[in-house]
Amino acid sequence: MPDPDPVRDYAQADRHCLVTGANRGLGLEFVRQLLARRAHVVAACRHPGRATALNALAGEHPGRLHVLPLDVANARSRAELLRELPLVLDGARIGLLVNNAGVLHGGERFGQVAEADLETSLRTNAIGPFLLTQALAPLLADAEGARPGAVVANMSSEIGSIAGRREFRTPSYAMGKAAQNMGTALLAKALEPRGIAVVALHPGWVSTDMGGPKAPLSPADAVSALLQVLDGVRPEHSGRFLDGQGRQLPW
Repeated sequence: MPDPDPVRDYAQADRHCLVTGANRGLGLEFVRQLLARRAHVVAACRHPGRATALNALAGEHPGRLHVLPLDVANARSRAELLRELPLVLDGARIGLLVNNAGVLHGGERFGQVAEADLETSLRTNAIGPFLLTQALAPLLADAEGARPGAVVANMSSEIGSIAGRREFRTPSYAMGKAAQNMGTALLAKALEPRGIAVVALHPGWVSTDMGGPKAPLSPADAVSALLQVLDGVRPEHSGRFLDGQGRQLPW
């Protein structure tokens, strides 16, 4: 497990965080807890006007939370976010990027898996986060002296572990997350010269809209654990697949 490092502090006044899929579930909880750490947060979601809880948080944290539209699977939407971000960041760099936006098609059965669902999962869970990170790379903070570089956290799932597959389950989601994991490994190599770490995270089974009410983990507990893991991530951990206890998972 990466050791917590007090040098890495997402609450520094000149550090900004960007969270995608921020209107509910884990994304919304990341926003809450990062704000509690006194971080500046850009929260991106597809329909900001409908994001009631997120907009309420923006009212409670004026100047520290900006809500922007983003459909991570849409090239035009990604480009629009990229145009707006410099105005919001006001010269600052992004210290933490949480690629959280994702999609899960439930109830899939072998013989009835739809091509459209596979395509949607790949675009949203893998292609979108990869291209967004690539586009945002110039805005990510470089390592400088003892100061760590940015961290890119791709919200993955143990379901995307090829070595860990024991049953036929949620194939579109599993394939999307497996592809995302490869994106994590490639981005880690691309950003390594700048001291920027890229990791894939498995949050566990969380009681969100996606995880369902039977899940044993609350979003608050899951995000708290993941932030502790991220606090300890350093460049030498880049390219790893970690769970909420910081344990390395098989690809």
